[in-house]
Amino acid sequence: MFSGKTDELIRRLIRATIAKQKVQVFKPAIDIRYAVEKVASHTGSTFDAFPVENAAAIRAKLEKDTTVVGIDEAQFFDSEVAPLARELAARGIRVIIAGLDTDFRGEPFGLMPILMAEAEEVTKLHAICMVCGDDASRTQRLVNGMPARYDEPIVIVGASELYEARCRQHHQVPR
Repeated sequence: MFSGKTDELIRRLIRATIAKQKVQVFKPAIDIRYAVEKVASHTGSTFDAFPVENAAAIRAKLEKDTTVVGIDEAQFFDSEVAPLARELAARGIRVIIAGLDTDFRGEPFGLMPILMAEAEEVTKLHAICMVCGDDASRTQRLVNGMPARYDEPIVIVGASELYEARCRQHHQVPR
């Protein structure tokens, strides 16, 4: 979190739009933090998007002339997003996916390892550790200001009120 993933996704989508490519963007319906029908970054950048429940809904809303598909917060989607991304890429559609590679425990998050392994290109962004200022590659979930325990639920949608960026050294997950 807080590394600029959605800002980078939006930057790439804007470039595709400038190039007059037909762009469609999808986000998980559970992500209503900033806007329901937009992907939105923590810095305030937005891009119109369809909130959907699963990969089947992406397929159902996909228009025939779409040449670029953006998917934000992919870690929240069902496992069918990976085969869908494969299918779209095989049809010549550019698929741009943003998501967290690890959960608050520091473990692989959902289908992200599959998507990363199958992607032609992976850009891994880092945030800034809120403890020491070094590069942060972990998401620290906080409960009442303290690190969340390992047995907490994996998915809780939130922003800076629940999460902060941490480096490996300062990331804590009590058991």
